[in-house]
Amino acid sequence: MAVDDFEIPRSSKRKLPSFAMSPETFGRGAEAFARFMGTPAFLVGMTVFCAVWLLWNTLLPESWQFDPRSLNFTLLTLILSLQASYAAPLILLAENRSTDRDRVEFEHDRQRAERNLADTEYLAREVAALRIAMREVATRDFIRSELKDLLKELEEERQDGDRHDDGDSRSSEQRRGGPHSG
Repeated sequence: MAVDDFEIPRSSKRKLPSFAMSPETFGRGAEAFARFMGTPAFLVGMTVFCAVWLLWNTLLPESWQFDPRSLNFTLLTLILSLQASYAAPLILLAENRSTDRDRVEFEHDRQRAERNLADTEYLAREVAALRIAMREVATRDFIRSELKDLLKELEEERQDGDRHDDGDSRSSEQRRGGPHSG
């Protein structure tokens, strides 16, 4: 049996502590931090912090200064560099998440627009089919004109019938020796 079996992984003797945080939680925190860094309160706070730092380390006696001017405010420079080195990736992360959300929203809008277009095309086809069908159906104006024509015909027939009846009634009266007989 071989002492070093390469098919079996060696267990690590050192264990690093694991820090488990969901990417969503971390992303929300990064967005909140980036959002806060873009506020006037943060900018005013940073300005006041730097002004107090510079005044403290410039105007107070050297024994009270913790970041003397003679060293070009090295500690302040390091603090601001550290803040910037963390801020930039967090802002980029927040921007990426915002871009992802925008992409998803754009995709939903595109799908909604496609459905609306399909619905509109369907309705246009239905309206066209109804128009074609309506050409074969009698409209209100057509029925009115037909009824008027029928009414005229009936009136003409009645007038003809009245004239015809008047002639028939006169001839029958003459045959009977009525008032109009000669």
